[in-house]
Amino acid sequence: MIKVLFICHGNICRSPMAQYVMQDLVNKAGLSKHFIIDSAATSTEEIGNGVHYGTRQKLREVGVPCGDHRAVQITKKDYNIYDYLIVMDTNNLRNLKRIIPNDPDAKVSMLLDYANRQGQSIADPWYTGNFDATYRDVLEGCQGLLEYLRDRGMV
Repeated sequence: MIKVLFICHGNICRSPMAQYVMQDLVNKAGLSKHFIIDSAATSTEEIGNGVHYGTRQKLREVGVPCGDHRAVQITKKDYNIYDYLIVMDTNNLRNLKRIIPNDPDAKVSMLLDYANRQGQSIADPWYTGNFDATYRDVLEGCQGLLEYLRDRGMV
């Protein structure tokens, strides 16, 4: 079982988008039995809130099912639960390091690292309003992650 946790600031836009895009990719590839995919926030600002309407609308537009996710904050315990802790931007990375200061198993990465765009951030549509651009980046990163796992014989 490969356990992936996508992480952003509030857990209502980018990380649930990545969660549902990745789930859709693995479902379509017939690999869902090999994955546990979820998402979380580095902040407490949106805890309990549902997926942002802009994310829901974009996922509906591209035919990706969107569930009833509610924002949660990542905890230190999550480091031992998940195999991959994947952040959307450098601010998320910095904030994650406050919650989980050590990464001895090299579980933490940025999503666009899997698209050969090392260190690049996915823009937060909460601020930009551009859910199309965010979706393109998320899709590219998730496709790259799935390819990465396949190339290494993990699925």
